[in-house]
Amino acid sequence: MSEELFPAFLKLEGRRCLVVGAGRVAESKIESLVRCGGDVRVVAPEATLAVREAARAGKIVWEQRRFEPSDLAGVFLVVAATSSPELHQEIFERAQRAGILCNAVDEPERCDFYYPAVVRRGPLQIAVSTSGHAPLLAQQIRQELEERFGTEYGAWTEEIGRARSEMLASGVPAEERLARLRELCSSRSFNEFRKRAHPEPGAGDNSSGKVYFLGAGPGDPELLTRKAWQILHSADVVLHDALVPPEIVRLAPAEALVCDVGKRCGKKSITQEEIHERLIVHARAGRTVVRLQGGDPLVFGRAGEEMAALRAAGVEFEIVPGVTAASAAAAAAQISLTDRRLASKLIFLSAHRCKGEFAADWKTVLRHDATYAIYMPGGNYERIARELLAAGLDGATPCVIVSQASTPQQLILRLDLASLADVPQPPAPALLLVGEVTRAEAVEAAAAWGDDGQAFENEVVR
Repeated sequence: MSEELFPAFLKLEGRRCLVVGAGRVAESKIESLVRCGGDVRVVAPEATLAVREAARAGKIVWEQRRFEPSDLAGVFLVVAATSSPELHQEIFERAQRAGILCNAVDEPERCDFYYPAVVRRGPLQIAVSTSGHAPLLAQQIRQELEERFGTEYGAWTEEIGRARSEMLASGVPAEERLARLRELCSSRSFNEFRKRAHPEPGAGDNSSGKVYFLGAGPGDPELLTRKAWQILHSADVVLHDALVPPEIVRLAPAEALVCDVGKRCGKKSITQEEIHERLIVHARAGRTVVRLQGGDPLVFGRAGEEMAALRAAGVEFEIVPGVTAASAAAAAAQISLTDRRLASKLIFLSAHRCKGEFAADWKTVLRHDATYAIYMPGGNYERIARELLAAGLDGATPCVIVSQASTPQQLILRLDLASLADVPQPPAPALLLVGEVTRAEAVEAAAAWGDDGQAFENEVVR
Protein backbone atom coordinates (compact mmCIF):
# COMPACT_ATOMS: atom_id res chain seq x y z
CA MET A 1 0.00 0.00 0.00
CA SER A 2 1.37 3.41 -0.94
CA GLU A 3 -1.07 5.87 0.68
CA GLU A 4 0.21 7.90 3.61
CA LEU A 5 -1.40 7.15 6.96
CA PHE A 6 -2.88 9.77 9.25
CA PRO A 7 -1.46 9.20 12.74
CA ALA A 8 -4.06 9.58 15.47
CA PHE A 9 -4.72 8.44 19.05
CA LEU A 10 -8.33 7.27 19.54
CA LYS A 11 -10.45 7.62 22.67
CA LEU A 12 -12.15 4.25 23.21
CA GLU A 13 -13.68 4.83 26.64
CA GLY A 14 -17.16 3.28 26.59
CA ARG A 15 -17.13 2.57 22.86
CA ARG A 16 -18.17 -0.83 21.52
CA CYS A 17 -15.23 -2.81 20.14
CA LEU A 18 -15.70 -6.20 18.51
CA VAL A 19 -13.00 -8.86 18.25
CA VAL A 20 -13.75 -11.86 16.05
CA GLY A 21 -11.48 -14.69 17.17
CA ALA A 22 -10.05 -15.58 20.58
CA GLY A 23 -6.75 -17.32 19.90
CA ARG A 24 -3.21 -16.32 20.82
CA VAL A 25 -3.10 -13.57 18.19
CA ALA A 26 -6.33 -12.06 19.48
CA GLU A 27 -5.13 -11.94 23.11
CA SER A 28 -2.88 -8.88 22.72
CA LYS A 29 -5.49 -7.08 20.60
CA ILE A 30 -8.15 -7.65 23.25
CA GLU A 31 -5.82 -6.61 26.08
CA SER A 32 -4.94 -3.28 24.44
CA LEU A 33 -8.61 -2.46 23.81
CA VAL A 34 -9.48 -3.24 27.43
CA ARG A 35 -6.57 -1.12 28.71
CA CYS A 36 -7.94 1.88 26.83
CA GLY A 37 -11.43 1.50 28.31
CA GLY A 38 -13.17 -0.03 25.33
CA ASP A 39 -16.43 -1.96 25.74
CA VAL A 40 -15.02 -5.19 24.32
CA ARG A 41 -17.10 -8.05 22.98
CA VAL A 42 -15.43 -11.20 21.64
CA VAL A 43 -17.09 -13.65 19.28
CA ALA A 44 -15.42 -17.05 18.76
CA PRO A 45 -16.34 -20.75 19.08
CA GLU A 46 -13.25 -21.38 21.25
CA ALA A 47 -11.02 -19.18 23.38
CA THR A 48 -7.66 -19.34 25.07
CA LEU A 49 -7.40 -19.54 28.84
CA ALA A 50 -6.46 -15.84 29.05
CA VAL A 51 -9.56 -14.81 27.10
CA ARG A 52 -11.83 -17.04 29.22
CA GLU A 53 -10.38 -15.61 32.43
CA ALA A 54 -10.89 -12.05 31.16
CA ALA A 55 -14.54 -12.94 30.46
CA ARG A 56 -14.99 -14.50 33.93
CA ALA A 57 -13.50 -11.37 35.50
CA GLY A 58 -16.02 -9.21 33.66
CA LYS A 59 -13.39 -7.34 31.65
CA ILE A 60 -14.92 -8.48 28.35
CA VAL A 61 -17.98 -10.28 27.04
CA TRP A 62 -17.24 -13.55 25.21
CA GLU A 63 -19.96 -15.15 23.10
CA GLN A 64 -19.04 -18.74 22.27
CA ARG A 65 -20.26 -18.96 18.69
CA ARG A 66 -19.41 -18.03 15.11
CA PHE A 67 -19.54 -14.50 13.72
CA GLU A 68 -22.89 -13.17 12.53
CA PRO A 69 -23.45 -9.95 10.50
CA SER A 70 -25.64 -8.57 13.29
CA ASP A 71 -22.55 -8.53 15.57
CA LEU A 72 -21.45 -5.33 13.83
CA ALA A 73 -24.48 -3.34 15.01
CA GLY A 74 -23.40 -0.34 17.09
CA VAL A 75 -19.70 -1.20 16.81
CA PHE A 76 -17.05 1.55 16.64
CA LEU A 77 -14.24 -0.74 15.46
CA VAL A 78 -13.76 -4.42 14.71
CA VAL A 79 -10.69 -6.64 14.79
CA ALA A 80 -10.70 -9.84 12.73
CA ALA A 81 -8.24 -12.29 14.26
CA THR A 82 -9.09 -15.71 12.88
CA SER A 83 -7.41 -18.13 10.48
CA SER A 84 -10.02 -17.59 7.73
CA PRO A 85 -9.17 -15.07 4.95
CA GLU A 86 -12.70 -15.51 3.60
CA LEU A 87 -14.27 -14.51 6.92
CA HIS A 88 -11.89 -11.55 7.17
CA GLN A 89 -12.93 -10.38 3.71
CA GLU A 90 -16.61 -10.60 4.66
CA ILE A 91 -16.07 -8.67 7.90
CA PHE A 92 -14.01 -6.03 6.11
CA GLU A 93 -16.60 -5.48 3.37
CA ARG A 94 -19.48 -5.23 5.86
CA ALA A 95 -17.48 -2.84 8.05
CA GLN A 96 -16.73 -0.64 5.04
CA ARG A 97 -20.38 -0.36 4.16
CA ALA A 98 -21.31 0.44 7.77
CA GLY A 99 -18.52 2.99 8.29
CA ILE A 100 -16.83 0.86 10.97
CA LEU A 101 -13.05 0.87 11.38
CA CYS A 102 -11.63 -2.59 10.63
CA ASN A 103 -8.33 -4.34 11.30
CA ALA A 104 -7.75 -7.80 9.84
CA VAL A 105 -4.64 -9.11 11.55
CA ASP A 106 -1.64 -9.55 9.21
CA GLU A 107 -3.71 -8.49 6.18
CA PRO A 108 -2.84 -4.84 5.41
CA GLU A 109 -5.18 -4.69 2.43
CA ARG A 110 -8.10 -5.34 4.81
CA CYS A 111 -7.16 -2.73 7.40
CA ASP A 112 -8.41 0.79 8.04
CA PHE A 113 -5.92 1.11 10.89
CA TYR A 114 -2.91 -0.75 12.22
CA TYR A 115 -1.82 -1.68 15.69
CA PRO A 116 1.41 0.24 16.24
CA ALA A 117 4.29 -0.87 18.45
CA VAL A 118 3.83 1.29 21.54
CA VAL A 119 6.08 2.57 24.30
CA ARG A 120 3.89 3.43 27.29
CA ARG A 121 5.15 5.75 30.00
CA GLY A 122 1.99 6.82 31.80
CA PRO A 123 0.32 9.55 29.75
CA LEU A 124 3.28 9.57 27.38
CA GLN A 125 2.83 7.12 24.51
CA ILE A 126 5.18 6.71 21.58
CA ALA A 127 3.66 4.73 18.72
CA VAL A 128 5.67 3.25 15.83
CA SER A 129 4.08 2.08 12.60
CA THR A 130 5.49 0.76 9.33
CA SER A 131 2.09 0.95 7.59
CA GLY A 132 1.82 -2.81 7.88
CA HIS A 133 5.01 -3.45 5.89
CA ALA A 134 7.41 -4.58 8.63
CA PRO A 135 5.82 -5.19 12.06
CA LEU A 136 9.02 -6.77 13.42
CA LEU A 137 10.97 -3.63 12.54
CA ALA A 138 8.43 -1.57 14.46
CA GLN A 139 8.91 -3.87 17.46
CA GLN A 140 12.68 -3.48 17.25
CA ILE A 141 12.40 0.31 17.18
CA ARG A 142 10.00 0.15 20.11
CA GLN A 143 12.59 -1.75 22.16
CA GLU A 144 15.21 0.88 21.38
CA LEU A 145 12.80 3.64 22.42
CA GLU A 146 11.99 1.84 25.67
CA GLU A 147 15.67 1.93 26.55
CA ARG A 148 15.91 5.60 25.60
CA PHE A 149 12.79 6.71 27.47
CA GLY A 150 12.75 5.24 30.99
CA THR A 151 9.79 4.89 33.33
CA GLU A 152 10.51 8.30 34.89
CA TYR A 153 9.18 9.96 31.73
CA GLY A 154 5.64 9.06 32.77
CA ALA A 155 5.83 10.94 36.07
CA TRP A 156 7.65 13.83 34.38
CA THR A 157 4.88 14.11 31.77
CA GLU A 158 2.28 14.18 34.55
CA GLU A 159 4.19 16.95 36.34
CA ILE A 160 4.29 19.04 33.15
CA GLY A 161 0.57 18.41 32.66
CA ARG A 162 -0.25 19.63 36.17
CA ALA A 163 1.82 22.78 35.64
CA ARG A 164 0.06 23.43 32.32
CA SER A 165 -3.39 23.00 33.89
CA GLU A 166 -2.49 25.40 36.71
CA MET A 167 -1.30 28.02 34.22
CA LEU A 168 -4.48 27.66 32.15
CA ALA A 169 -6.64 27.95 35.26
CA SER A 170 -4.82 31.04 36.50
CA GLY A 171 -5.01 32.79 33.14
CA VAL A 172 -1.28 33.03 32.40
CA PRO A 173 -0.91 34.80 29.00
CA ALA A 174 -0.29 32.45 26.08
CA GLU A 175 3.18 33.76 25.23
CA GLU A 176 4.40 33.51 28.83
CA ARG A 177 2.76 30.10 29.21
CA LEU A 178 4.54 28.81 26.12
CA ALA A 179 7.92 30.05 27.38
CA ARG A 180 7.41 28.34 30.75
CA LEU A 181 6.33 25.09 29.13
CA ARG A 182 9.37 25.11 26.86
CA GLU A 183 11.58 25.34 29.93
CA LEU A 184 9.60 22.60 31.71
CA CYS A 185 10.14 20.32 28.69
CA SER A 186 13.89 20.98 28.46
CA SER A 187 16.64 18.49 29.22
CA ARG A 188 17.69 20.67 32.13
CA SER A 189 14.21 20.39 33.65
CA PHE A 190 14.22 16.62 33.16
CA ASN A 191 17.57 16.27 34.90
CA GLU A 192 16.31 18.31 37.85
CA PHE A 193 13.14 16.19 38.00
CA ARG A 194 15.16 12.97 37.93
CA LYS A 195 17.40 14.21 40.75
CA ARG A 196 14.34 15.05 42.87
CA ALA A 197 12.67 11.72 42.13
CA HIS A 198 15.81 9.59 42.58
CA PRO A 199 18.37 11.40 44.74
CA GLU A 200 21.75 9.69 44.74
CA PRO A 201 22.78 8.06 48.04
CA GLY A 202 24.76 10.50 50.15
CA ALA A 203 23.93 13.47 47.95
CA GLY A 204 22.94 16.02 50.55
CA ASP A 205 22.81 18.92 48.10
CA ASN A 206 20.75 18.34 44.99
CA SER A 207 22.09 21.57 43.51
CA SER A 208 25.55 20.09 42.93
CA GLY A 209 26.09 18.76 39.44
CA LYS A 210 28.16 15.91 38.10
CA VAL A 211 30.83 15.39 35.46
CA TYR A 212 30.68 12.44 33.10
CA PHE A 213 33.77 11.36 31.18
CA LEU A 214 32.25 9.93 28.01
CA GLY A 215 34.08 7.89 25.41
CA ALA A 216 32.89 9.03 21.98
CA GLY A 217 34.40 5.96 20.34
CA PRO A 218 36.28 6.08 17.04
CA GLY A 219 33.74 8.17 15.13
CA ASP A 220 30.69 6.11 14.20
CA PRO A 221 27.76 7.32 16.39
CA GLU A 222 26.38 3.76 16.42
CA LEU A 223 29.50 2.65 18.33
CA LEU A 224 28.56 4.84 21.29
CA THR A 225 27.45 2.81 24.27
CA ARG A 226 23.78 3.11 25.18
CA LYS A 227 24.70 4.68 28.49
CA ALA A 228 26.88 7.30 26.77
CA TRP A 229 24.08 8.03 24.31
CA GLN A 230 21.55 8.57 27.10
CA ILE A 231 23.83 10.80 29.18
CA LEU A 232 24.82 12.89 26.16
CA HIS A 233 21.15 13.47 25.37
CA SER A 234 20.57 14.89 28.85
CA ALA A 235 23.69 17.06 29.14
CA ASP A 236 23.60 20.68 30.20
CA VAL A 237 27.24 21.31 29.19
CA VAL A 238 29.44 19.41 26.72
CA LEU A 239 33.20 19.99 26.60
CA HIS A 240 34.50 17.97 23.67
CA ASP A 241 37.82 17.22 22.03
CA ALA A 242 38.59 18.63 18.59
CA LEU A 243 38.46 15.28 16.80
CA VAL A 244 35.06 14.16 18.10
CA PRO A 245 32.88 14.02 14.95
CA PRO A 246 30.12 16.63 14.56
CA GLU A 247 27.57 13.79 14.20
CA ILE A 248 28.25 12.81 17.82
CA VAL A 249 28.49 16.35 19.19
CA ARG A 250 25.07 17.10 17.68
CA LEU A 251 23.50 14.43 19.89
CA ALA A 252 23.65 16.93 22.75
CA PRO A 253 20.40 18.83 23.45
CA ALA A 254 19.88 21.99 21.43
CA GLU A 255 19.85 24.09 24.60
CA ALA A 256 23.09 22.60 25.97
CA LEU A 257 26.28 24.69 26.13
CA VAL A 258 28.72 22.98 23.74
CA CYS A 259 32.41 23.95 23.74
CA ASP A 260 35.37 22.66 21.74
CA VAL A 261 38.23 22.34 24.22
CA GLY A 262 40.51 20.34 21.95
CA LYS A 263 44.24 20.77 22.49
CA ARG A 264 46.24 21.06 19.29
CA CYS A 265 49.97 20.52 19.19
CA GLY A 266 51.82 23.58 17.94
CA LYS A 267 48.75 25.82 17.99
CA LYS A 268 47.38 28.19 20.59
CA SER A 269 44.52 26.51 22.41
CA ILE A 270 42.81 26.27 25.76
CA THR A 271 45.09 25.27 28.63
CA GLN A 272 44.55 22.15 30.68
CA GLU A 273 43.99 24.29 33.78
CA GLU A 274 41.21 26.17 31.98
CA ILE A 275 39.51 22.87 31.18
CA HIS A 276 39.72 21.91 34.86
CA GLU A 277 38.19 25.23 35.86
CA ARG A 278 35.29 24.90 33.40
CA LEU A 279 34.47 21.39 34.60
CA ILE A 280 34.45 22.49 38.24
CA VAL A 281 32.51 25.74 37.73
CA HIS A 282 29.73 24.13 35.67
CA ALA A 283 29.37 21.15 38.03
CA ARG A 284 29.21 23.41 41.09
CA ALA A 285 26.43 25.33 39.35
CA GLY A 286 24.35 22.14 39.44
CA ARG A 287 24.78 21.19 35.80
CA THR A 288 25.23 17.80 34.14
CA VAL A 289 28.62 18.17 32.49
CA VAL A 290 29.87 15.84 29.78
CA ARG A 291 33.58 15.66 29.04
CA LEU A 292 33.40 14.08 25.59
CA GLN A 293 36.62 12.50 24.37
CA GLY A 294 37.42 10.45 21.28
CA GLY A 295 37.86 6.71 21.68
CA ASP A 296 38.08 5.73 25.33
CA PRO A 297 38.65 8.59 27.78
CA LEU A 298 41.16 6.53 29.81
CA VAL A 299 43.50 5.76 26.90
CA PHE A 300 46.01 8.52 25.96
CA GLY A 301 43.75 11.32 27.08
CA ARG A 302 44.05 13.70 29.99
CA ALA A 303 41.32 12.10 32.06
CA GLY A 304 43.79 11.34 34.85
CA GLU A 305 44.67 15.01 35.30
CA GLU A 306 41.05 16.08 35.07
CA MET A 307 39.87 13.47 37.57
CA ALA A 308 42.56 14.58 40.00
CA ALA A 309 41.36 18.19 39.69
CA LEU A 310 37.74 17.16 40.29
CA ARG A 311 38.67 15.08 43.34
CA ALA A 312 40.59 18.01 44.80
CA ALA A 313 37.56 20.26 44.22
CA GLY A 314 35.13 17.73 45.71
CA VAL A 315 33.19 17.39 42.45
CA GLU A 316 31.48 14.08 41.72
CA PHE A 317 32.32 12.34 38.44
CA GLU A 318 31.66 9.11 36.58
CA ILE A 319 33.48 7.41 33.70
CA VAL A 320 31.62 5.87 30.77
CA PRO A 321 34.17 3.96 28.65
CA GLY A 322 34.15 3.94 24.87
CA VAL A 323 35.55 1.88 22.01
CA THR A 324 39.25 2.73 21.86
CA ALA A 325 40.95 3.51 18.55
CA ALA A 326 43.07 0.35 18.51
CA SER A 327 39.99 -1.89 18.61
CA ALA A 328 38.23 0.16 15.96
CA ALA A 329 41.27 0.21 13.67
CA ALA A 330 41.77 -3.55 14.00
CA ALA A 331 38.09 -4.17 13.30
CA ALA A 332 38.23 -1.94 10.21
CA ALA A 333 41.30 -3.76 8.87
CA GLN A 334 39.94 -7.16 9.95
CA ILE A 335 42.97 -7.88 12.11
CA SER A 336 43.07 -9.71 15.43
CA LEU A 337 45.28 -7.66 17.73
CA THR A 338 46.43 -10.82 19.47
CA ASP A 339 46.94 -14.29 18.04
CA ARG A 340 48.37 -17.15 20.05
CA ARG A 341 50.42 -18.21 17.00
CA LEU A 342 51.97 -14.79 16.40
CA ALA A 343 51.42 -12.23 19.14
CA SER A 344 50.72 -12.92 22.80
CA LYS A 345 51.28 -9.29 23.80
CA LEU A 346 49.54 -6.05 22.90
CA ILE A 347 51.45 -2.83 23.56
CA PHE A 348 49.77 0.59 23.43
CA LEU A 349 52.10 3.51 22.67
CA SER A 350 51.74 7.19 21.87
CA ALA A 351 53.90 8.87 19.23
CA HIS A 352 52.67 12.31 20.28
CA ARG A 353 55.63 14.56 21.18
CA CYS A 354 54.44 18.00 22.06
CA LYS A 355 56.42 20.01 24.60
CA GLY A 356 56.66 18.12 27.86
CA GLU A 357 55.38 14.85 26.35
CA PHE A 358 57.11 11.56 27.08
CA ALA A 359 59.40 10.30 24.30
CA ALA A 360 59.23 6.52 23.95
CA ASP A 361 62.39 4.44 24.16
CA TRP A 362 61.47 1.73 21.69
CA LYS A 363 64.24 -0.62 22.85
CA THR A 364 62.60 -0.92 26.26
CA VAL A 365 59.33 -2.17 24.79
CA LEU A 366 60.54 -4.09 21.73
CA ARG A 367 59.03 -7.60 21.58
CA HIS A 368 58.96 -9.73 18.46
CA ASP A 369 55.85 -11.59 19.67
CA ALA A 370 53.84 -8.40 20.18
CA THR A 371 51.44 -6.16 18.31
CA TYR A 372 52.11 -2.43 18.64
CA ALA A 373 49.17 -0.05 18.60
CA ILE A 374 50.71 3.39 18.09
CA TYR A 375 48.31 6.23 18.79
CA MET A 376 48.61 9.75 17.38
CA PRO A 377 51.37 9.09 14.83
CA GLY A 378 50.65 12.49 13.27
CA GLY A 379 53.35 13.35 10.72
CA ASN A 380 56.00 11.28 12.51
CA TYR A 381 55.97 8.15 10.35
CA GLU A 382 59.55 8.68 9.18
CA ARG A 383 60.76 9.05 12.78
CA ILE A 384 58.72 6.07 13.99
CA ALA A 385 60.10 3.88 11.19
CA ARG A 386 63.68 4.99 11.87
CA GLU A 387 63.42 4.33 15.62
CA LEU A 388 61.71 0.96 15.22
CA LEU A 389 64.36 -0.18 12.74
CA ALA A 390 67.12 1.08 15.05
CA ALA A 391 65.52 -0.80 17.94
CA GLY A 392 65.80 -4.08 16.01
CA LEU A 393 62.59 -4.64 14.05
CA ASP A 394 63.03 -5.98 10.52
CA GLY A 395 62.17 -3.73 7.58
CA ALA A 396 59.78 -6.41 6.29
CA THR A 397 57.63 -6.17 9.43
CA PRO A 398 54.11 -5.46 8.21
CA CYS A 399 52.17 -2.34 9.27
CA VAL A 400 48.66 -1.01 8.86
CA ILE A 401 47.62 2.63 9.16
CA VAL A 402 43.91 3.22 9.76
CA SER A 403 42.70 6.79 9.33
CA GLN A 404 39.27 7.94 10.57
CA ALA A 405 38.25 4.42 11.55
CA SER A 406 34.55 3.50 11.41
CA THR A 407 33.56 6.67 9.51
CA PRO A 408 32.61 7.06 5.82
CA GLN A 409 36.04 8.70 5.31
CA GLN A 410 37.87 5.63 6.64
CA LEU A 411 41.20 4.93 4.94
CA ILE A 412 43.31 1.79 5.40
CA LEU A 413 46.93 1.73 4.24
CA ARG A 414 48.81 -1.60 4.30
CA LEU A 415 52.59 -1.53 3.96
CA ASP A 416 55.82 -2.69 5.61
CA LEU A 417 58.13 -0.95 8.06
CA ALA A 418 60.73 -0.15 5.39
CA SER A 419 58.09 1.76 3.41
CA LEU A 420 56.66 3.57 6.41
CA ALA A 421 59.14 6.47 6.15
CA ASP A 422 57.76 7.45 2.73
CA VAL A 423 54.05 7.21 3.53
CA PRO A 424 51.99 10.38 2.93
CA GLN A 425 50.28 11.61 6.08
CA PRO A 426 46.62 10.47 6.15
CA PRO A 427 43.92 12.57 7.83
CA ALA A 428 43.67 12.52 11.62
CA PRO A 429 42.73 10.72 13.72
CA ALA A 430 44.92 7.85 12.61
CA LEU A 431 46.40 4.81 14.30
CA LEU A 432 49.39 2.68 13.30
CA LEU A 433 49.39 -1.09 13.90
CA VAL A 434 52.74 -2.88 13.67
CA GLY A 435 53.28 -6.60 14.00
CA GLU A 436 53.06 -10.06 12.52
CA VAL A 437 49.30 -10.26 13.00
CA THR A 438 48.97 -7.80 10.13
CA ARG A 439 51.23 -9.98 7.95
CA ALA A 440 49.01 -12.99 8.57
CA GLU A 441 46.02 -11.01 7.35
CA ALA A 442 47.92 -9.82 4.30
CA VAL A 443 49.04 -13.32 3.34
CA GLU A 444 45.47 -14.60 3.59
CA ALA A 445 44.28 -11.71 1.40
CA ALA A 446 47.06 -12.36 -1.13
CA ALA A 447 46.06 -16.01 -1.34
CA ALA A 448 42.49 -14.95 -2.03
CA TRP A 449 43.78 -12.78 -4.89
CA GLY A 450 45.63 -15.76 -6.41
CA ASP A 451 49.08 -14.51 -5.26
CA ASP A 452 51.74 -16.91 -3.98
CA GLY A 453 51.55 -15.26 -0.55
CA GLN A 454 55.25 -14.38 -0.48
CA ALA A 455 55.23 -10.78 -1.68
CA PHE A 456 53.78 -8.10 0.56
CA GLU A 457 52.32 -5.40 -1.64
CA ASN A 458 51.38 -1.94 -0.45
CA GLU A 459 47.65 -1.41 -0.69
CA VAL A 460 45.19 1.37 0.05
CA VAL A 461 41.64 0.40 0.92
CA ARG A 462 38.71 2.72 1.52
